[in-house]
Amino acid sequence: MSRRWTAGVIRERLRNGLTLLVQGDDSAPVAAVVTHVKAGFFDEPDRWVGISHVLEHMFFKGTPRRGVGQIARETKVAGGYLNASTSYDHTSYFAVLPAGGLATALEIQADALRNSLIDAGELARELQVIIQEARRKLDTPAAVAYETLHAVMFDRHRIRRWRIGYEAQLAGFTREDLLGYYASRYVPERTVVAIVGAVDPNEALALARAAYDDWPAAPGGYDPSPEEPPRREVRARTLRGDVSRAELVVGWRAVPPLHPDAPALDLAAGVLSAGRGSWLYRALREPGIVTGISAHNYAPTELGVFAITADLEPQRVAEALDGIAEAAARLSLAGPPEAELERARTLLLSRWARRLESMEGRAAALAAAEALGGIDELDREYAALETATAADVRTAAARYLLPESVSAVLYLPRDRGDDLTADGLARVFAVTRLRPASAPDGRAPAPPPRRPTRGAATARVLHVALPGADLLVRRKAGVPLVTLGVYAPRLVPDPPDLAGLGALAVRSALRGAGDLLAAGLAFAAEGLGGTLGAAVASDWLGFGTTVLTERLGEAAALLRLVQVAPCLADAEVRTERGLMVSEAAQVVDDMFRYPFQLAFRAAFGDTGYGLPTAGLTETLAAIEPADVRRWYADAMLGARPVVVAVGEVEPERAAEVLAGAFDTIPARPAAGRPPPQPWAIGREPIVRAVARDKAQSALAMVFRGPPRWSPERHAADVWAAVASGLGGRMFEALRDRRSLAYTVLASSWQKGRAGALVSYIATAPEREEEARTAMLAELERFTEEPVSGAELRQAVNYLAGQAEVRQQSGAAVAGDVLEAWLTGEGLAELESPGAAYRSVTATEVQETAARYLIAAERAEGVVRGAAGVTA
Repeated sequence: MSRRWTAGVIRERLRNGLTLLVQGDDSAPVAAVVTHVKAGFFDEPDRWVGISHVLEHMFFKGTPRRGVGQIARETKVAGGYLNASTSYDHTSYFAVLPAGGLATALEIQADALRNSLIDAGELARELQVIIQEARRKLDTPAAVAYETLHAVMFDRHRIRRWRIGYEAQLAGFTREDLLGYYASRYVPERTVVAIVGAVDPNEALALARAAYDDWPAAPGGYDPSPEEPPRREVRARTLRGDVSRAELVVGWRAVPPLHPDAPALDLAAGVLSAGRGSWLYRALREPGIVTGISAHNYAPTELGVFAITADLEPQRVAEALDGIAEAAARLSLAGPPEAELERARTLLLSRWARRLESMEGRAAALAAAEALGGIDELDREYAALETATAADVRTAAARYLLPESVSAVLYLPRDRGDDLTADGLARVFAVTRLRPASAPDGRAPAPPPRRPTRGAATARVLHVALPGADLLVRRKAGVPLVTLGVYAPRLVPDPPDLAGLGALAVRSALRGAGDLLAAGLAFAAEGLGGTLGAAVASDWLGFGTTVLTERLGEAAALLRLVQVAPCLADAEVRTERGLMVSEAAQVVDDMFRYPFQLAFRAAFGDTGYGLPTAGLTETLAAIEPADVRRWYADAMLGARPVVVAVGEVEPERAAEVLAGAFDTIPARPAAGRPPPQPWAIGREPIVRAVARDKAQSALAMVFRGPPRWSPERHAADVWAAVASGLGGRMFEALRDRRSLAYTVLASSWQKGRAGALVSYIATAPEREEEARTAMLAELERFTEEPVSGAELRQAVNYLAGQAEVRQQSGAAVAGDVLEAWLTGEGLAELESPGAAYRSVTATEVQETAARYLIAAERAEGVVRGAAGVTA
């Protein structure tokens, strides 16, 4: 799979010092512009902690030519979206849009980069938004635990700080502070602009020159972080708060990204946690000790952190630490067996391809490599992952994952679990003997013989009707991968008292099929380049993976084995059920998912869409293995499945491969559309609220809406595009003008049996009622007056453009194909998805809003923060 990711890149350094990178890619009709500024949290002196992130926000707040919100609105009119992120070593801005809009994107991005006004009034308002973002982060246990680890590990380097900044300091930033930082950091010599997409590289380069060449050169200001002295010491810290479960983070100091040992540490992280066949997954996740676990080697510019994170029940922390310590010792003392290394390597290289499949991902990677030392670093790192040996991995682990320099942070509920101390951590990691271990014996079934097929293509999707299944295949060029899945429609929802039954069944199926146990099944899939996963949705269930194109046959045979012959053994079902119970309990700590869970239960009642697909703690606990086996036989094997394959394949040949795997499914007709699920609210709103000791209050509203197959859905999508996102009406009214929140959104939720129009805001607890009133007022405006011509044009162009942008990703295209087939109007809707939006009128948007946005018939879910708690 050796590949030069930089092939065809044109690099030019302008006379002012700015670097341009352009790469053509015709795999989708899309272009991405990524602006990489070498200024991030590491550049901030202590008096300015968080200022890079504040400046990122002000990037969108106007220039002499463009008022507040106009940058986002003009990008939407061009069919694109834009966003930004601030990291330790850089700040990145990106715009992604149909390729024909490249000139517009460059002009807008260059204006925002070069001419930001940083208006004092806008700054004051935006600081209140950023304070709400900082509060939201404080309400996220995983973020708190992970960044606290940096504070524990480092004494002097700026990585030790809470990077977003604290409320008091953020509130004190002035325009002069921002202007000083902007003038010294945002200069051409510290800027890389990367363009990737379906463009003529020379024409794109000429457009970029015109946009940036006259930007005056200026010396960049540098204020390096204090250097961190070396140390070997075990450190630990315990946090407690209003959380339902434990968050555990273990880490070591590692190396910068250009260090020769960095690729070996990346592979070490892959051996530990990449995929279901990884060491930590098998040792801790599979038996149910942890709910989730991951390892990564993070290396921004001048240092590195190797970390392992886990979420789990407080009483299982000791077991998790034992498993992590044993795995780290095994890497250092023995290294990975060759088969385990190759599994991890194949999976990591495949993930590279998926990350660089999108124009935005490729442009960001090129810009980051150039900022580090040159675009060739991208190919060098890839080649190093391809060639690093087991001995390299063992040597790197022995050099850095030392028991005498481990650090850890444990975030516990206030009243459960034992504190973690440095002495206790040191004892756990003083591993001198390794338990016997053996690599799983897992090999994918042999590719099935090809079978001749006859099909018809609609919207470039080849449909082949087998007696018992439908095959849908589409070519999507770009990277040598194919996304493959087999899905059964949900003909009836889970029984209300057993909500989560379907999800438990398909998840349990991945714990063994045929003669392959869970680890063997994982090894078989990951040797093909993909992770085998359960697809759990409201309207379908199934299995999917993304593998190397040449392994399509084996992947199809493996999916067929899982689909038709899952073991569903009692012990495995019970273990998976325990994990799902823990995950369901953890939802209450999520300030986004939990308010919506409350609201949808109010809107639809205790059935169907009113209950989460993954179940509730009480319904999951009631499910027995026999229930799972009965459900699987009736609902999964009794339905006519659909097999979807999208990737760098020839559709006719791929269909022959898939037919060889799936044509033995017994003949059965396609199911009709399931009956609609009724709305559970009458003429009075239902509010479900819970009080928590949180820094914010989060409010979700749910109104009736059109289902996925309804002709009204396009008008509902246009409403959501007018209302939400950067440049959206509600975003500007509630966030830009009132500074109520960092997160404000509106969306059209469309499923096969029902639909909904939803909105969400998270704000300071004392402003909850103000936020509710303002949101309802903005929603009512949609019912009373048509949207303006400019709003309509912006929304329609955005939706049509995003239909093209989605063509970048094979997985996204596969999702569109599946949705159109099972819950939409059929494959024909994919022929020209933008056309349906272009026919929507302002009157239709108003009529749709008036039909559904009825305040008296809404459901609300509220998680009320501390200041909003009332007796």
